[in-house]
Amino acid sequence: MSGQPALVRRVVVTLAYVGCVAGSLIGVGLFGGTPIAEAADGLLAADSTHLAPASPAFSVWSVIYTGLGAYTLWQWWDRTDPRRIAWLVVASLVLNAAWILVVQAGLVWASVAVIVALLVVLAETFRRLLAVPPRSVLEAVVADGTLGLYLGWVCVATCANAAAALLGAGFTGAGQPQWWAVGVLAAVGVVGVALAVVGRGRVAVAATIVWGLAWIVVARTSGEPESPTTAVAAGVVAALVVVVTIVTRLRVGVATRVRGQDTTA
Repeated sequence: MSGQPALVRRVVVTLAYVGCVAGSLIGVGLFGGTPIAEAADGLLAADSTHLAPASPAFSVWSVIYTGLGAYTLWQWWDRTDPRRIAWLVVASLVLNAAWILVVQAGLVWASVAVIVALLVVLAETFRRLLAVPPRSVLEAVVADGTLGLYLGWVCVATCANAAAALLGAGFTGAGQPQWWAVGVLAAVGVVGVALAVVGRGRVAVAATIVWGLAWIVVARTSGEPESPTTAVAAGVVAALVVVVTIVTRLRVGVATRVRGQDTTA
């Protein structure tokens, strides 16, 4: 009987992943769905707000979904969940699919609530991953790496989603949308720096935060609404996250080597 809960967990993770992938296919216009950029009156399109990344940014979902597929397969092989993240992964997959369906229904404010819930789930997953080190390189890649990429991207996506909802409600930045966008980007920078420090320089989280910010730079310099101010702010925040992540990782590496020397002395 002891193996039944583990089997149920693995089956549920697998079903949630399949459902999430099906939802993503709807979100790109298959199975009768409307592409996300065209759904909800185009509020989530690359030219809708100052915080919308250029369209190629969303290709990162292919990497994330591939990683989640690898995690799903790996948990069948590993069969244990000592870091207690499997059910959080299930929740993230369900929320991911729910977000797509809500956007398809044109409920942009509801989509903000869903993506914030997704962000909270991923933040808790990240906390648990930090609390217990991976047992192998494979686990570090499929669990820590995948979920780190997932968290970093959702940090940026949450801001873009909220901006779209505000635009739909008639808020245009009080006549200064670029400065409002700068304020939001500053908040993204604070979150990115905090995750770099708390995460001891985890590269995966920083990678997708920087990825999203870089595509905001592209969108604001090559398309509408054009905004050099927003582009510069996004570039500065991206650079800051990169620098803090690298410095933190180097410090952690030095500290680890020093402890190792003390142990063998």
